[in-house]
Amino acid sequence: MVTVVTKLVYCFHFSRKYGQYTMNQEITKVREKPPFDRSSSQDSLDELSMEPYWMEIENIEKSSENRQDQEVVVVKEPDEGELEEEWLKEAGLSDLFGESAGDSQESMVFLSTLTRTQAAAVQKRVETVSQTLRKKNKQYQIPDVRDIFAQQKESKEKVPDGIDTQSVRTNENKYQGKDDQASSLVVGKKELIPLVAEEAPASETDINLDVSFAEQAVNQKESSKEKAQKSKDCDAPLSNFRCPKDKTGITRIGDLAPQDMKKVCRLALIELTALYDVLGIELKQQKAVKIKTKDSGLFCIPLTVLLEQDQRKVPGTRIPLIFQKLISRIEEGGLETEGLLRIPGAAGRIKNLCQELEAKFYEGTFNWESVKQHDAASLLKLFIRELPQPLLSVEYLKAFQAVQNLPTRKQQLQALNLLVILLPDANRDTLKALLEFLQRVIDNREKNKMTTMNVAMVMAPNLFMCHTLGLKSNEQREFVMAAGTANIMHLLIKCQQVLWTIPKFIVNQVRKQNSENHRKDKKAMKKLLKKMAYDREKYEKQDKNTSDADVPEGVIRVQAPHLSKVSMAIQLTEELKASDVLARFLSQESGIAQTLKKGEVFLYEIGGNIGERCLDDNTYMKDLYQLNPNAEWVIKSKPL
Repeated sequence: MVTVVTKLVYCFHFSRKYGQYTMNQEITKVREKPPFDRSSSQDSLDELSMEPYWMEIENIEKSSENRQDQEVVVVKEPDEGELEEEWLKEAGLSDLFGESAGDSQESMVFLSTLTRTQAAAVQKRVETVSQTLRKKNKQYQIPDVRDIFAQQKESKEKVPDGIDTQSVRTNENKYQGKDDQASSLVVGKKELIPLVAEEAPASETDINLDVSFAEQAVNQKESSKEKAQKSKDCDAPLSNFRCPKDKTGITRIGDLAPQDMKKVCRLALIELTALYDVLGIELKQQKAVKIKTKDSGLFCIPLTVLLEQDQRKVPGTRIPLIFQKLISRIEEGGLETEGLLRIPGAAGRIKNLCQELEAKFYEGTFNWESVKQHDAASLLKLFIRELPQPLLSVEYLKAFQAVQNLPTRKQQLQALNLLVILLPDANRDTLKALLEFLQRVIDNREKNKMTTMNVAMVMAPNLFMCHTLGLKSNEQREFVMAAGTANIMHLLIKCQQVLWTIPKFIVNQVRKQNSENHRKDKKAMKKLLKKMAYDREKYEKQDKNTSDADVPEGVIRVQAPHLSKVSMAIQLTEELKASDVLARFLSQESGIAQTLKKGEVFLYEIGGNIGERCLDDNTYMKDLYQLNPNAEWVIKSKPL
């Protein structure tokens, strides 16, 4: 047992410091490290100093002295039924309960596309809401849950969309490897997945995006208990998880039209809840705490308000200007600076700089030459901490923290992927800019000594501090929170390419919903036309895609309304990619249009079973055409 002398400053009261609260209780004593059992892995946490984390806590405490408190309006804690009502509303299923309960066509179509585990998650919430409404004697129509999900019943041997269980397992097995189950560290009764030594060799592992994450978890629990127990005792360095190659193209956040992205978010919420249900992890969304904030300024301003005032100066801005400028100032000083992000600026200087920035930033009179590099880094972290609502959002902050409780790194990554999708646009865009910047810092680790672990431990308190709100502090919990949140931060940085990908199984569910809604709309239209005595044969003839009339089989017509070559018929081949189509158009540009470069215009799939989707360069056009034969193909730039 190792004994260390530590000075911890911890206690909780609401203040401006962390957006909603701060830690301010001083405990000075001789402390023993929490007892732990270590596995045979060389990367156990006892071998990795958590010193950067505790140093950052101390720096936060010093920099926050004499900061102005925020006025917080405490709201009544919602009961379980109210939380589940909010969940159903966010999932777009509010018409399954209350006065509006009924057979909504859209909801029925939506439910028909759910997997077994997704349907079970919805059913569980509907049952909770129904019981709550009955207890409150509300005279609403409360549908029987069995009626809602009658159409979801399928044989135990089958999973949705006609894929049998064995094929799902086979599909999943090809992605499984020695890196799935992480070696563990036990603190008391709490088991953690440790951070990984930076020098440990990392293998590359494809993450399965074809099959529902919750379904994968079910299959793993059913078939791999013994295997998982054995692998638990093996060395397992952190894999470099990557997206597998997909002939129909990888879909990233920002590639879909808003109406389809809304469906993606609804499905992501249900899938995340289903995954946590399967793994026995409680997932309850937090209601936003009402905080009286300023309606202008830079620090302690809601992201949406800050972006509104920024967009009046720079239209189309998606990331706060002050955030961009602070990153730019840090980079101007060179990312090779030793201890970058870890070494704090002087607290007094930081306070004065905040006041000056508030007064002069938008006027353009602030002297950036006076800002030292470490001061800029401290201001960047202060900006994140002082957001009235945390960057990871109040609603999902606890869900982010709960990621550390998931049993494997792969499942942790899957949960983080869904949580990133669920973040509000402003939060997600700002988080992306932060993670990309942190990766650039890490790329210079040979000189600045800031490894992924060091950066993760320094940044974790700034993003996750709200997790301690309302918890009784003790040494074991402090250590668990430190290790767990640093591990999550590590994954966010290391796997950011995967995290901004929309899983294929969710995109396929959206396609299925669109197809079914289109089929029902078309059927309704035909009935209407028949009643109006239109010639049905004439209608059906007109309904055919006229753009395909002059196009032979195996050929697609690509439109490019903003280029000099506005249309081109292209023969589909096994090897034809989206990048090839773009290259053909750009090679024929002349004049001003000739300055267009790859990355400025994109090929889009529009209509059919998708609203609109920007294709990645490696999309095989023939495979995608077979998936969506009714789509139109258009070359255009991405909207801001």
